[in-house]
Amino acid sequence: MKKKTNRTYIGGQAVIQGVMMRGKSSMVTVCRADDGSMLTEARRLPPPEEQKKWKKFPFLRGVVNFVSSLVDGTRVLMRSAEAVLPDEEEPEKKEKKVSSGAIVSVISTVLGVVIAVALFLVVPQAVTDAIVKAAPAVGEHYGIYKHLIEGGFRLLVFFLYILFTLCFKSLRETYMYHGAEHKTINCYEYGLPLTVENVKGCTRMHDRCGTTFLFIVMFISILIFALVGVPLDMLYTSAHIEGIWDNLISIVAKLLLLPVVAGVSYEVLKLLAKTDSPLVLPLKAPGFLLQKLTTREPTDDMIACAVAAFEGVLQMDADRKIPEKFFATETELSKLEGAIKKSFARQGIDESDAEWILSLTLRIPRSALSEDRVLTRAQCKAVLDIYDERVTGRPLWYIFGDADFYGRTFKVDERVLIPRPETELLAEKAIECVKKGDRVLDLCTGSGAVAVTVACETGAEVVASDISADALEVARINAEQCGAKVTFLQSDLFAAVTGKFEVITANPPYVRRDAIETLPDDVKNFEPHIALDGGADGLDFYRAIARECPQYLTQGGILLVECDDGQAQEIANYFRAAGGTCEIFHDLSGCERVVKAVFSC
Repeated sequence: MKKKTNRTYIGGQAVIQGVMMRGKSSMVTVCRADDGSMLTEARRLPPPEEQKKWKKFPFLRGVVNFVSSLVDGTRVLMRSAEAVLPDEEEPEKKEKKVSSGAIVSVISTVLGVVIAVALFLVVPQAVTDAIVKAAPAVGEHYGIYKHLIEGGFRLLVFFLYILFTLCFKSLRETYMYHGAEHKTINCYEYGLPLTVENVKGCTRMHDRCGTTFLFIVMFISILIFALVGVPLDMLYTSAHIEGIWDNLISIVAKLLLLPVVAGVSYEVLKLLAKTDSPLVLPLKAPGFLLQKLTTREPTDDMIACAVAAFEGVLQMDADRKIPEKFFATETELSKLEGAIKKSFARQGIDESDAEWILSLTLRIPRSALSEDRVLTRAQCKAVLDIYDERVTGRPLWYIFGDADFYGRTFKVDERVLIPRPETELLAEKAIECVKKGDRVLDLCTGSGAVAVTVACETGAEVVASDISADALEVARINAEQCGAKVTFLQSDLFAAVTGKFEVITANPPYVRRDAIETLPDDVKNFEPHIALDGGADGLDFYRAIARECPQYLTQGGILLVECDDGQAQEIANYFRAAGGTCEIFHDLSGCERVVKAVFSC
């Protein structure tokens, strides 16, 4: 037998057409769609340091893990079913107020609990009672044996239940994915590379299997229920409790004892899993024999799903910056919005981006997002496609390809900066200054947002310049889309500019060079640095503009520039030194945003 040299904390579960793997701070489910593609959902769990301390106490942790495994196991099973099973209805689903998946999940959970209680508590007790009535000595003189017999029937029901599941093709397939899960974990623990061939050569048996745990639960329950059952029988006799009441009390007592059974069973499982010694093999053997039934040899495609899920957990546990992924399923709008917002918060992305994604993709106002509805699979996929791109860091407006500015829509991509709301103040002040017949020059035009806006709002003759040919290409498209008459000129500030203007506007690069790396990831990694880098102190372009602008302005001409907060006073000093009279305007957040300089000569 191979020796395990690389034991792991990662565990798993077979789901519908796939495998879920769970680590310390992440859970990844990979399913195989009917078209052969792999679907992935990767979710974050609270990291170990944020988990409740009482979850780490012996015995108590077994109860917690037992309950959480049931809840999470059911949830992930339903999620996999929603991911791979086709929708039964067409787009009118979106008018529904409750997702059918949510209804099925609740019903399935309730039915599962009822069936489990009936099969493993009520039926064995009823059979045992029938035996006691047929042979009273069993109950009256050999009470302990009555409970052992009941426990034996419970084990028999468990075994028959497993055999019954083998009658269903879908469950046999799930058992194949169960085998893939075990083989993958074993392959890793053997220290082998996680290739399909290596995984195929590993055993389907694993010490921490849920099947083994359930067997241990059944065995421990026999002992504990028997120890408690005998005193209860004596109580029934002395209190003359008979018929349905003693049966009901027994069932309630067993339900109350389940946490104790789960806590003890969990510790036994962990203890047995710590060693491969042949001395404990007899204790492991019953669980392994049952695993022979609940696992099947998987196909290569199934193994690939298990490996992808396992590697996904390894990566997410090692790097908390890796974003979550979601299955595209029929889902409630509010749940999808909440999940995306939570994921964005972990990634340091503005949560309002989730609202914009839903609003723009679904073509509904942001104010209507509170009116809950159910999204179809296609709608959910469209939203998640945008989400997947946004969590790479790419700015939202580059993804959609346009941004709003001063009531108009402008094309934007990585060739230009995304127009900011605060820049609307620059456009507004320029519009106020322009008179009929004026000529306007817009330096560092970028997307052309200011130039196009001024041209459309005033009808002035506008010339827009930029050093970037790529930026000018975008600006020309925007002018054409908005019907603006703007002359575009490739120029490093005034280098290729001729003539004089009544108004000059500029939104030049103003970020300190050493501060660019401190900008948000979506800005520093995607927006053009040529439009951000303002030199060592961020003011290089303002000094150059101050030196040259007087010769390009008519008498009484006006210069308007946007700047960063904290720069306005020094910029105003440059313009005053060049002969200008300055005024500073604040944006809506109170920042000094626009400097206006009037040159009288």
